[in-house]
Amino acid sequence: MEIIYSDSKVESQCTSIKNAQKLFGGNKALALSLHARIAALSSAEIIKDIIVQPQFRFHELHDKGKNKYKGYFAIDVKTKKEPWRIILRPLDDNKEPFDPCNIDEIAEIVEIVEIKEVSNHYE
Repeated sequence: MEIIYSDSKVESQCTSIKNAQKLFGGNKALALSLHARIAALSSAEIIKDIIVQPQFRFHELHDKGKNKYKGYFAIDVKTKKEPWRIILRPLDDNKEPFDPCNIDEIAEIVEIVEIKEVSNHYE
């Protein structure tokens, strides 16, 4: 699967162990887990390959009417117990977001994702 990053900061966090470790306050285990998740996304053929694996805990984001995360999904960086997650959205062949984004209908055709951020969802 092709991965597009929302900006260079997010890309460096997802591609550099040093920058990932900095993001996680020096936690190397989280940095390695983030890079393993990125590798899994990259090696998947379609988004469904990720959705069907329970350890990723792929889920839709809801932000109570603000629409900031409409069409975005998350996977855990490490486990459900950790507050860190990778925020992503599926893109079509033109690298545009799906509208509407019904993941059940598009899961078998999505080959491109955009990673918006790696965030602590309690902040």
